[in-house]
This record gives sequence, C-alpha cells and structure tokens, in this order.
Amino acid sequence: MANDTQTIPTLGVGMLGYAFMGKAHTNAYKTLDYIYTPPPAHARLVAIAGRDTAQVEAAARRYGYEKAVTDWHALIADPEIQVFDDGAPNSLHAEPSIAALQAGKHVICEKPLGRDAAEAKRMWEAARRASQDGIVSMCAFNYRFVPAIRLARDIIKAGRLGRIYHFRANYLQEGLADPNTPVTWRHAAETAGSGALGDLGTHIIDLARFLVGEPTTVSAAVTTFVTERPTASGGRSPVTVDDAFAAAVTFENGAIGLLEATRYAKGRRNHQVIEINGEKGSLAFNLERLNELEVYLPEEESPHDAQGFRQVLVTEHSHPFYDVWWPRGHIIGWEHTFIHEIKHFFDAIMNKRSVAPDGANFEDGYRACVVADAIKESSRTGQRIAIAY
Repeated sequence: MANDTQTIPTLGVGMLGYAFMGKAHTNAYKTLDYIYTPPPAHARLVAIAGRDTAQVEAAARRYGYEKAVTDWHALIADPEIQVFDDGAPNSLHAEPSIAALQAGKHVICEKPLGRDAAEAKRMWEAARRASQDGIVSMCAFNYRFVPAIRLARDIIKAGRLGRIYHFRANYLQEGLADPNTPVTWRHAAETAGSGALGDLGTHIIDLARFLVGEPTTVSAAVTTFVTERPTASGGRSPVTVDDAFAAAVTFENGAIGLLEATRYAKGRRNHQVIEINGEKGSLAFNLERLNELEVYLPEEESPHDAQGFRQVLVTEHSHPFYDVWWPRGHIIGWEHTFIHEIKHFFDAIMNKRSVAPDGANFEDGYRACVVADAIKESSRTGQRIAIAY
C-alpha cells in the first residue's frame, strides 16, 4: 500500500553556508524522502544564506533552495523556516544559532560547536532554555551515525568487551601540508578558534566520549609547523591556530587513551583510525574502510577461530541503520552518515524528544570544546589538566 504523503508534515529548512557542509547536509535533506519510507518529515528547502551574492545564488539553483540571501538574519526572520542549519565557518556558529533558538527554530549546528568552551557554553545554555518550549537542537557529529561505529557502541554497551582498558584514535589529513597553500579562515583563531584540534580533533574527542565515557585528565602537546602563509593578493598572513596535537587521556572508568590529529600527514587523505581494547577483546575501525569493523572477541569464538581480528562487513539489515539500505554486502558511503543524522534530528523534532544519547546535543558539543580547551591549556602550561565541565 502506498504511503499517503499528505499526512507527512513538512519542515522548512534555512541553510547558512553553501560550501562543504552546506552541500553534505542538503544532500541529506533531498535524499531523506526516498530512503526512509515514510520520513519523519519532508524537508522543504526554503532559503540558503552566504556572503557572496553570485555564489549563494548559484548554490540555491544547484541545490534547489527557493531563495538565496546574503544576510543570515533573513533566515531567522523567515516564518516559513522551522529548521535552522548552521554549516558556516566556526565564527558564525554562536550568534546565528542562538538567535535561531530564541526565535523558536530547531537548530542543527556543525562542529566544533563554538570556537572555545565559553562560546559553546552560551550556545548550550540557549539550547536548554529553548528546549523548555519544545525546541530541538543538535551538534552535527556525523560519525556517530556510521553503522560500524554504532555497532561498536552496541558491543561495548552490551558488555562484550568487559572492562575497557584503552582507547586510541588518530585523525590524519594532508590538506595543509604544503606551506604554499594560501591562507583561509581555517588558519585564523578569530574565525576558526583552533586548527586541527577543532577541525579533526573534536570528532575523535566526541567518539571517545560516545564509545568509552567521560575523560578526566589530559596531557598534551599542540604545535604549529607553518606560522605564516601566502594570501590571495600575494602577501603573507600569520597562522594563529594549531596544525597538530597529541594527547594522553584518562577516563572516568579507569581507561587510558591517546588522541592525535594533524593536517600535515602526507599521504593521508581522511585517515581516522580507532582502536578499543577491553578485558574480553578489542574493536578497531578505519574511516577509509567505513563499512567494516574489526572485531576480536576470543571468548565468543571456538579455539580454532580465535586467531586474531575478524573483519565484520557492517551491511546486514540487522546492523544499525542498514534496514533502509541495499541488499547485504552492498556498501554505503560517507555522505550517507548525514542522512542518518538528519533523519534522527527530524525524528526528535516530530516526536518531541532529545537527540541524546545517540545523537550529540549542544551539551555534547560543549563538552568536546572543554576537552579541546584543556588540550590547549596542557600544551601551554606543560601540566596535566583536569577536565572540568
């Protein structure tokens, strides 16, 4: 029997930012309707905002938004917009998202939530106040919505690893390894807040909290390898953010961990690797092999099978998120994590519930920023820093 699409509500979307994240989120809104049957709500692409008139108008035509605007305040004022999606540079996370929440709009904001913990806390406080009126907010940590990551979490929550001993994660890219790459907003503390730490590090900080639990202390080194870069006009501009960090972490449950991120790992395009070791076994994940989870659970195997990690292809319909996708063995891609994320967000809106614990709320975004700030403070002082939320 066909679904009666007339009974499915519509949520008007206003998008701030038309580049990388604007494209990824828009793809999810456009795909939601025919992957989830029925979807929690239809997405109506009402308006998209950006500073460059020609580029934002081109993006509106390309993505299918009804309107293009150059002032984000127009998204807040538009009564046809119920969902404000903030995919702008980090310096445009706090003010627009807080304004949207105060205007009664549901908000999904990209990570890092704020340029620092203080800014993120203001956003979380605004979200808490808005939630009293049924307004839903979400910090877009999309790797929570990778089927293999969610399967890993299910295994850990079921106690199949036993006590957790180690969490180690690195997120390595090479995108800025060339010192002649021109300066962008990502190189300035004023607009980005931090460099590899906020861009890549907050992802693995969030996954550490999501999979293992709360960190209690960090001891870290943070560095900038190239201190100035060429500008588009031929001059030179200082780099005021970090290029890389490495941190040793302790957790509330007694586990210890290592976190590392860099944008200077030549040969690494988008290399995020996680390993978790527990008393009963281990799990390992590589983002560049997104559909696979390496599992070692010797107590659950016969003696002849327990020779090391086995590769689980996370494409069974019994696996997280996979009931809406293809026949087993047919893999999905990076962009599909955003479809899972937007579906979860819309479901929370329509059913009047928090996005937590499976999704990241603004408190999760704030806590990731607290840990990131502690990493910077540890590097500055040379001391181990206690995490204090």
